[in-house]
Amino acid sequence: MFDHLGFRVSDLAAARKFYDAVAASLGLSTIDNTETSFLLVRGVEQPVPFVWIGTDRPAFWREGDRTSNSPLHLAFKARDNAAVDAFYRAALQNGGVDNGAPGPRGPAEMGYYGAYVLDPDGNNIEAGFRAG
Repeated sequence: MFDHLGFRVSDLAAARKFYDAVAASLGLSTIDNTETSFLLVRGVEQPVPFVWIGTDRPAFWREGDRTSNSPLHLAFKARDNAAVDAFYRAALQNGGVDNGAPGPRGPAEMGYYGAYVLDPDGNNIEAGFRAG
């Protein structure tokens, strides 16, 4: 549905540690982009779509833009419930904060199992699996 998206973080090392762990738990990868950013991708051989994560201001952003005070919500598709559980554990062990332990979400007929964590900048990061 999308080609790429991006957001700024205040501490690149903390963000990289968090997203390296989260990516690995979901079968994704992080790859270097610049000295001040990295990409979260499906894999080195499939770098699009991607999520750009960095501390610099891309040239197409307005002068004066800064890291958001409003949290971003980013939901990753997990391959199964076990991957959601692995995401949650990896996130908490790498600087994430609990924002909703793994479990069923929404109406039962949705068949959705998800977990929520806050990344080091307070963004709400989710992993979820839809059965059926």
